[in-house]
Amino acid sequence: MKYLWAYSIPVVGILGIYLGDFWSFSALLFTFIIIPFLELLLPVDQKNYDQETVSNRLKNKFFDVLLYLNVPIVYGAIFFCLYKITQPGISKIEIIGMTLSLGVILGSNGINVAHELGHRKNFFEKILGKFLLIPSHYTHFYIEHNHGHHLHVSTPEDPSTAKYNQNLYAFWFQTVIGTYKKAWEIQKRLNIIDNRSFFSVKNDMFWFTIIQISYLLLIYLFFGFKGFLFVLFAGIVGFLLLETINYIEHYGLKRNRLASGRFERVSEKHSWNSNHVLGRIVLYELTRHSDHHFKSQKKYQILEYHDVSPQMPYGYPTSMVLSFFPQLWFAVMNKRIPVEMR
Repeated sequence: MKYLWAYSIPVVGILGIYLGDFWSFSALLFTFIIIPFLELLLPVDQKNYDQETVSNRLKNKFFDVLLYLNVPIVYGAIFFCLYKITQPGISKIEIIGMTLSLGVILGSNGINVAHELGHRKNFFEKILGKFLLIPSHYTHFYIEHNHGHHLHVSTPEDPSTAKYNQNLYAFWFQTVIGTYKKAWEIQKRLNIIDNRSFFSVKNDMFWFTIIQISYLLLIYLFFGFKGFLFVLFAGIVGFLLLETINYIEHYGLKRNRLASGRFERVSEKHSWNSNHVLGRIVLYELTRHSDHHFKSQKKYQILEYHDVSPQMPYGYPTSMVLSFFPQLWFAVMNKRIPVEMR
């Protein structure tokens, strides 16, 4: 039941947007001020589950339903915002607050949940994951993340890995452009391997492009240019938050090249782990990222802590705030990176 707290961000955000004025910034303030403050007060939990508990958690479909419910929540938030933004008398400050708050919802309950569902083998779950990527204009993430990032993480070939002493804003340019380019390269290779036509129903990147354009066109047709700009910028906020998480997840860590010329295998030491309980809950255990990369098919409810994994001094929400201030980030994190992994 603790994972119901993952809905706290959209609940606070939608309530704030309903109240209007300064309250429209509620999701932003809740995520990056209140949650980091609470993380400093709440304990760190390093415990793993025994085998019986793991088995019971895998059998319990409630954990999956909690993910599925994010689809109506995210799209409900979008259309509620579009309805409100097209009403007369709304101020520019309130529009900015709504854009930022919806962007936070798209990042936390949209892309983050899409990431979890995108690793599933079930076709229905994969489709839901793709639906959750559309509002952030990041459907290509599905291709690049599963066929690129997990293979090349912590190497120079991965645009989603931040280099040692690379600041967040330089990383945004690297990853946003690099990830999209890499997705097309991967799709082209998959088409050749499977002997597919560019217009094949299995050419995801082609159809993702059509879907993304159609989404924005429909918003424009039904909600006008104002609605179009609103969802465009809210989606940008959403994917920049995703890339901020990517930044902190692998910052400064690299896999060593072996004598054969290949890189060492991905292990628990190539991602930053955090056991801060609140961040774990609101992000569906994304903060146990080391175990996720070690065994990517593991469901969020059974991810484990490994003491060999590099540990973040704070939870992911707090670390994201820290990353917005590069010199402060470097001062806190650089000394924690093992010399042999820089």
